[in-house]
Amino acid sequence: MSSRLITGESLKYGVNIELYAIIETGGKQYRVQEGDSLSLEKLPALVGETVEIGKVLAAVDGEGALLVGDPYVDGAAVQVKVTRHGRGKKIIVFKYKSKKNYRRKQGHRQAFTQVTVEKIELKPRTDIELKPETNIAEEQGGNDIGA
Repeated sequence: MSSRLITGESLKYGVNIELYAIIETGGKQYRVQEGDSLSLEKLPALVGETVEIGKVLAAVDGEGALLVGDPYVDGAAVQVKVTRHGRGKKIIVFKYKSKKNYRRKQGHRQAFTQVTVEKIELKPRTDIELKPETNIAEEQGGNDIGA
């Protein structure tokens, strides 16, 4: 696993970029910042516990540099605190076959865990192995059109 650093131009223009991360949990991806509250697929944790999510796909530090994981960012983690557990709104699953007197009605409520993002931890940028920037045209053997 390795990480790639892509520097932005936010510092050049004086734009203040907040720290955020894109995490993966429960088969879904979420963009989170510190203080965010979100509903995840049910986690095996009690209310009030802190859970560490280590599957960080990408992160932007406060300086505007984008860290992209391969597949995950090395040394990055997101600390979330479990606020509550619950079940979503009921949906009706109705199976029906015409002219066969076949009808099945079933309800479903998906379990979820409400969490609050407490902290996004990133490795210092000096510890990240950076890949040198190269010109794509040079890698592919130049720009020989029609040769």
